[in-house]
Amino acid sequence: MPSTERLDIKLSQQDKALFSRAAALEGVSMAAFLRSAAKERALLAVEREQRIQLTERDFNDFSDAISKAFAPNEPLKRALEETMEKVRRA
Repeated sequence: MPSTERLDIKLSQQDKALFSRAAALEGVSMAAFLRSAAKERALLAVEREQRIQLTERDFNDFSDAISKAFAPNEPLKRALEETMEKVRRA
């Protein structure tokens, strides 16, 4: 994907030296190094935000609920019957 956007940041001299050294060790430009590092960190932050975290109690309740035999309630039974009837007619 071509880079068309620009981002300017201010760095301390120490940070710039560190990033420059790390980029050289990786064999890439400092811009490429910072882009890659920032993207990796951003993806982790977004993934962490989207992940569902359960307490132990929540996990146990969820585990118990999915371990029990499934029994459809009346509205679901009616919906299944209606669907089966429509499928028979088709």
